Amino acid sequence: MAEASAPISYDDFARVDIRVGTIVQAEPFPEARRPAFKLWVDFGEAIGVRKTSAQVTKHYQLEQLTGRQVAAVVNFPPKQIGPFMSEILVLGFPDEEGGVVMIGPDKPVPNGGKLF
Repeated sequence: MAEASAPISYDDFARVDIRVGTIVQAEPFPEARRPAFKLWVDFGEAIGVRKTSAQVTKHYQLEQLTGRQVAAVVNFPPKQIGPFMSEILVLGFPDEEGGVVMIGPDKPVPNGGKLF
């Protein structure tokens, strides 16, 4: 495990816009260098649907993803991942072998809610 990062201010934390959204579409991403899925996540009316590539194939099947709520950073600049433009970063923690376990609320909440 890595050591904790250097302390930051609350203002630094507040600049990272982490929102909850619902996965509304999931597709294979065979062109990715590492196994990944393409995900479209609905963050509600104010933000809308944003897309991303997520390396979550170890613990999730495509049919399990639609309808699942996840946490994501919505204010990073878009990033080109092969032929796909990723607009958000879905958040997760590594398991013992480094596979990604996504994080999300344990009860349904409105899409677009900001983490605090």
